[in-house]
Amino acid sequence: MNLNQILLLFALLFLLFSYNVSAQETVSMSLEECLRFALENSADAKNAQLEVLASRGIVGERRSEGLPQISSVLEFTKNLQPPLIILPGEADDLFGGGNGDGTGGAPPPSETPSDVLVIPFAVNYQSSLNTTVEQMIFNGSYFIGLKAAKTLKDLTEFDREKAEIDVLEAVKKAYFTVLVNEERRGLIEGNLRRLEQLLKETEAMREAGLAEKLDVSRIRVQLNNVQTEMDRVNTSIKVSRELLKIQMGMPLEVSLLLSQHLDEFAEDESGFRVLLGRQSDPRVEMYQLEKNLELATLDLKNNQVQYIPTLNAFGTYQRVTGAQELRNVYVADRWFSTSFVGFRLNIPIFDGLRKSYAIQQNRVQIKQLENTKFFTEQNIMLEEFQAKEELRNSLRALEVQKENRQLADEVFQMTRIKYQEGVGSNFEVVEADADLKEAETNYYSALYDALIARVDLEKALGILK
Repeated sequence: MNLNQILLLFALLFLLFSYNVSAQETVSMSLEECLRFALENSADAKNAQLEVLASRGIVGERRSEGLPQISSVLEFTKNLQPPLIILPGEADDLFGGGNGDGTGGAPPPSETPSDVLVIPFAVNYQSSLNTTVEQMIFNGSYFIGLKAAKTLKDLTEFDREKAEIDVLEAVKKAYFTVLVNEERRGLIEGNLRRLEQLLKETEAMREAGLAEKLDVSRIRVQLNNVQTEMDRVNTSIKVSRELLKIQMGMPLEVSLLLSQHLDEFAEDESGFRVLLGRQSDPRVEMYQLEKNLELATLDLKNNQVQYIPTLNAFGTYQRVTGAQELRNVYVADRWFSTSFVGFRLNIPIFDGLRKSYAIQQNRVQIKQLENTKFFTEQNIMLEEFQAKEELRNSLRALEVQKENRQLADEVFQMTRIKYQEGVGSNFEVVEADADLKEAETNYYSALYDALIARVDLEKALGILK
């Protein structure tokens, strides 16, 4: 192996090591950090931002139509058979006799009738340079189109805002889902520890003759069920975390850890209550509808102004040259100039009622948008009412489950003490443990429902951020 091969091998190993390091990158993020990351990297958010940039280009494109339009064309022509002019035979005397010698594409004398005179109308080689300037003076569609382009730009801004709200909603709910699954795993781990300790104690009591084999088997069955549940929750955590990364726009090969716990969000119960009495802000959906309605109105006006004449000014400057031989085409003294200016007034007279039908469609579209606007207003009010009721119910359920969790823990501790002292049964301990696990699971499920209801209410109030 030569030196170059060794260096190449080391380079490949370095790249492979660098890739593995980057692929195994681990980051720990809070909810706020996840939200900021999603707004910068989510596909929906980035596409909405690109739409805003594209709309700015549309405004500039529309504005440029009102500026002078200048174009220049250079043409070169080789006349294989030059165009001919046919005159009466009596014109022969005016051109010095003869009706052509066959050169330059004219018919030979033997093929030319005696009563006409055929003369070539062009040289073999021609070239021209045309420069044209056109300036719009009046066009009603231009000004309406310019306003429509600006309205479209405003609409894309609202579309971007709506896309960001949807991203925030999805990321928040996905974040809480991961936290709930992690809390479920913590509960199951605690339950496993309790059952394992209970199993050891029961086996010791059985060896001492204070417990039966049935008591040990009952605990083993419960322990096996909990271990199976642990496998399921581990899978749920992996899937929910991958879903969160997709919502954020984070590469799947990055390992994401959540730096917050579910209990941190349960401590701010006053924040839940404040939302219930808060008035809603204007929703972005209404702004979107208003801009769509404005665009439809501008489209109606655009079709109406099609009945108005348009006026343009134009000017053309032309330089032409020609020669019988190619080498003489671009000689300086063979160039000749022509130019002209003028106005072009386009007066629409009859188009088969096309504009009339288009105006009818515009009016129907405007009416549809007005109906949609009214329905959306009513739906937003219903959504706000429903979200508040859902949050109230979730908070009540959370209080109940919080109390049930405390009671279930007390029952389990008392039952375990009674069993250890020989005044309680093994069945009561297993049952109390199952009740405690269920109470803990119900508590975190109620907390999750309350957090989701809060997100829904924030969105309904137009304050989700």
